[in-house]
Amino acid sequence: METPVIPKLSYGAEPGLRFALLLNGCGGCTQLDIAEARRWKPEDGIIWLHLERDHAAAADWVKTESGLDSFVTEALLEEETRPRVEPVDDGLLIILRGVCATAPDEEPEERTDIDLVPLHLWVDVNKVISLRDSGHYITALRDIRLALEKGKGPQRTGDLLALIGDKLVRDLEPVLDSMDEEVDELDDMIFHGEAGEVRERLKLLRRRSVQLRRYLAPQRDALNRIEHDDAPWLLERDKLRMREVIDKLMRFIEYLDAIRDRTGILHDDLSTVISERIARNSNRLAALAALLLPPSVVAGLFGMNVGGIPGVNDTWAFVIIVAFVTITSIATLWVLRRIGWL
Repeated sequence: METPVIPKLSYGAEPGLRFALLLNGCGGCTQLDIAEARRWKPEDGIIWLHLERDHAAAADWVKTESGLDSFVTEALLEEETRPRVEPVDDGLLIILRGVCATAPDEEPEERTDIDLVPLHLWVDVNKVISLRDSGHYITALRDIRLALEKGKGPQRTGDLLALIGDKLVRDLEPVLDSMDEEVDELDDMIFHGEAGEVRERLKLLRRRSVQLRRYLAPQRDALNRIEHDDAPWLLERDKLRMREVIDKLMRFIEYLDAIRDRTGILHDDLSTVISERIARNSNRLAALAALLLPPSVVAGLFGMNVGGIPGVNDTWAFVIIVAFVTITSIATLWVLRRIGWL
């Protein structure tokens, strides 16, 4: 018996629409084009539309054809947002943050620093609308789309929402691991590396941890609100999965706090190391000045162009002065070593 060939889903084939999927309730889906998505009716099944928030065609569809309240459409198309959840009738307006990674058509050298980017969602019993900016690429949604393509994806909107939250939080782990590895590397570099480079990397790492926490803390509150919402399409199994996601996110926030504290400690250690280097160099300069003081005094006294300088007519005078300066310098060097300056 031949294995049936599963058609591969296209991605971003139409302007402003990344994909439109009709879930079959068994873990699989059927891809829709924009015309079929316009003809969709609730009795057809659960539809998931993923759009580009900053594309004019997508914005026009959300405003005029989505059938959503004006408050919801304005929030979905808003540019600057923080994670939050707002219940509207039997649906949820959800704004979360996800890890922005490299798009499939980008070369490895084109990759930029990983950042958290907004994901706007509207979820009700038979419809999911997600929006993200055209310059961003969220791996969590890609993984869910590939699972649906293989027939192993979510079957309901509550299942889909819980899976989105789970994968958004999952993608944070490698980001935090890389930050922790960088902290360990900087810890080793403090005593052996270039102070300027270490200071700059510490500053960027600490700023990054603060920026990440700025979004992760409200994201935890948003997911917690989803867990306690009484929407009829959110089953108990969905809430249990969301609770596990919240617990994982809380651990990540604590992990992020630990990274921020470690960078603060490393910054203090770096300041101490720099202060010790400055003090050591100052001592060396002071010791050098002390060693040069006796020769400078003798040279200054005998270099004066006045009468009465002793040893002018003595052939051994220069030898005696050199011997005196040498003995004085050796004595000064001994004293400096005794007091620990050298």
